[in-house]
Parts: sequence; structure tokens; C-alpha cells
Amino acid sequence: MKIESKNICPLYREPCKQLDCAWFVQLRGTNPNTGAEIDEWGCSVAWMPVLMIETAKETRQAGAAIESFRNEMVKANNATTAALVMAQTSAAMLEG
Repeated sequence: MKIESKNICPLYREPCKQLDCAWFVQLRGTNPNTGAEIDEWGCSVAWMPVLMIETAKETRQAGAAIESFRNEMVKANNATTAALVMAQTSAAMLEG
């Protein structure tokens, strides 16, 4: 059973004017809840929960990518530091 909402504008509390309204937009993409493709017209205000879920997902993915990049940079920095220490130690042994 699919539940359909009433066609009432959440801003003006009157019947939706659809294409005569600037808030009535086409949304294309993937539903973050179901993974189904979306290509529908609807009210921007009504789409907000879906868009907020998608924004949160993208933010989590960006955070994970940044953390992964940071971990790689720490590894590279540790390797560089170890190489510099080894080079310094070798130079001190040659002088001594």
C-alpha cells in the first residue's frame, strides 16, 4: 500500500500550484533510503527530509575519506622521519 500525501502547499496551506510555483522542482537521483532511482516533480519543502538524509550520507563519506587521507599522510610522515633519523645517524657515524 502506497500512502499518498494531500496536495496542500506546506507554506501557504492551500492547494499546490505545481508548475506555477517556484518551489515546485524536478528531483533526479537515487533515493538514499531505498536505492531506487528518482525522477519526480515535487515541492522543495516536501523533498527536504530526503535531501537532508543524502547530505548526511555524503558528509559521512567525506569524513571517512579525509580520515583515510590523514592516516596515509601520517604513515608517509613517519617513514620520512625514520629515513631522516637514519641518515643523520649514518652521517654521525661516518664523522665519528
